[in-house]
Amino acid sequence: MSEPVQLRVALAQVDTRVGDLAGNAELVTRWTADAAAAGAHVVVFPEMTLTGYPPEDLVLRESFAQASEKALVELAGDLADRGLGDTAVVVGYLAHTEGSGPAPAESMPGDDDRPADANPRRGAPRNAAALLHGGEVVVRYYKRHLPNYGVFDEARYFVPGTELPVVRLHGVDLALTVCEDLWVEGGPCGVAGQAGVDLVLSPNASPYERAKDDLRLPLVRRRAAEARAPVVYCNQVGGQDELVFDGDSMAVSADGELLGRAPQFVEHLMCVDLAIDPSSVPERREGRIGSMTVTRHVLSEDPVPAFDPRPASVAAPLSDPEEVWRALVLGLRDFIDKNGMPSVVLGLSGGIDSAVCAALAVDALGADRVYGVGLPSTYSSEHSLADAEDLARRTGLHYSVVPIAPMVDAYHASVELSGVAAENLQARVRGTLLMGLSNQHGHLLLTTGNKSEVAVGYSTLYGDSAGGFAPIKDVPKTLVWALARWRNEHARGRGETEPIPQNSIDKPPSAELAPGQVDTDSLPSYEELDAVVADYVDRDLGMADLLERGHDPEVVARVLRLVDAAEFKRRQSAPGTKISLKAFGRDRRLPVTNRWRETLPTVREGAASHS
Repeated sequence: MSEPVQLRVALAQVDTRVGDLAGNAELVTRWTADAAAAGAHVVVFPEMTLTGYPPEDLVLRESFAQASEKALVELAGDLADRGLGDTAVVVGYLAHTEGSGPAPAESMPGDDDRPADANPRRGAPRNAAALLHGGEVVVRYYKRHLPNYGVFDEARYFVPGTELPVVRLHGVDLALTVCEDLWVEGGPCGVAGQAGVDLVLSPNASPYERAKDDLRLPLVRRRAAEARAPVVYCNQVGGQDELVFDGDSMAVSADGELLGRAPQFVEHLMCVDLAIDPSSVPERREGRIGSMTVTRHVLSEDPVPAFDPRPASVAAPLSDPEEVWRALVLGLRDFIDKNGMPSVVLGLSGGIDSAVCAALAVDALGADRVYGVGLPSTYSSEHSLADAEDLARRTGLHYSVVPIAPMVDAYHASVELSGVAAENLQARVRGTLLMGLSNQHGHLLLTTGNKSEVAVGYSTLYGDSAGGFAPIKDVPKTLVWALARWRNEHARGRGETEPIPQNSIDKPPSAELAPGQVDTDSLPSYEELDAVVADYVDRDLGMADLLERGHDPEVVARVLRLVDAAEFKRRQSAPGTKISLKAFGRDRRLPVTNRWRETLPTVREGAASHS
């Protein structure tokens, strides 16, 4: 074994803003300066840092792609001008190459091997990462594997890369990959392992889902084993419309040791000191390997001067409710702040959903930017208004009361409505008032519906569904209760006032649109409902599979009928932070006009039936 070569790698887990090329470039220079001050020799930023991620159809604008290319070159020069040229910087951006280029040897989804007239774009957009050093763009890596599932549409936008550049920096061979490349066995990390490298640097924009951090470490360990080299995984943090990114960046050695892990949901600079033995790589190859072409580039052969290594931090994992709460807070905060909105308003009913949304908003924005309005009707219980007032006292948000009974009576004096139409009129009066206050004062209206209600259409269009953002849209009702209990417990542990009134947690949920009304008058229990929704919506299970999992046939038939019939409502709903395997919105796309319905399986004579 030869003398190990040292290298300090910084992972800059940052919160970018889509489309803000200048702002994101300045973010890179600030964090690079911090990394250089910490003695880092190379700093890795997340996927598409310069443009923000995901840029969606901005990718299709040639002007935007060309501006990204220009910003990259200018960033390299600016880093050098600021005395940071000796620090290697790996940054994600949108590349724009001429033409579609040759088709890869192995066709894969997203490969641009279609006829020329099938792709009217004049250039080839690429999801790319570049290594900057000495004022120059040294190499560009184009993402090989383009995800085209769930919230990802990358095959719609990008042309995949076919080259794996390897850069020698201070005697260490660095290979670049981007996000989805790590999720593919035998992908670029496998090619890197065959080519012979010392380190893999991977910018990522991996959206948050519950317990996803439990998947990442085993994944990075598998890719490190494939690459036969340490893997540095730098992930984005922050909210972008329906998505929230949790960071959770990490570094893993070739033998799977976790060298460092960044905290979730906060910007963070983590330095990892590596001791690399170049002689452990038996052969260093270039040229065609599998479906990629390996190219090699030399920046510097001389190792860095020896330094005293420091252990990297390993952030403690969060509990499930704390992880979800932080995701929802960050998603809401970034939606409001990145869109330049001064404050939010929401209706406070005294129920659990509005209480949790209000507590989230106060945690995200501060009490002074949150306005709650009590809107009691003829059927509102006394405790509803009392619980709303209690919540306002506990959280310190602005609170006012506007009784709606006289307005509802005025409508009834002009038009005859009965049954559900009369009930929904109350919700629509509330929605109209809240939207009026939103317009008058510049607040964004938050709608407080949860995933269980959104799934079965248990909301009033242009009433309680009105709003610009839905903080708990992807949170099942049973989880809403769990989050409320956790948030109060968290406050108690810190010696703070519990934000959510206990009565809001304990009382049966009700829309209070009719005398004595409770949700279970028209819905199954939320425990049953949420279990079916999780299997039908999140896991896409059909009727036979749902019954096989032990769900009650009558409940399944009822819930599926409600879910399918409510698609037109969901199409008009506000965005909300995704936390589940499959959220309503860009994650789940079904036609509104659709005659397919899941039916009970036909039982053949002599065959066992599902119980």
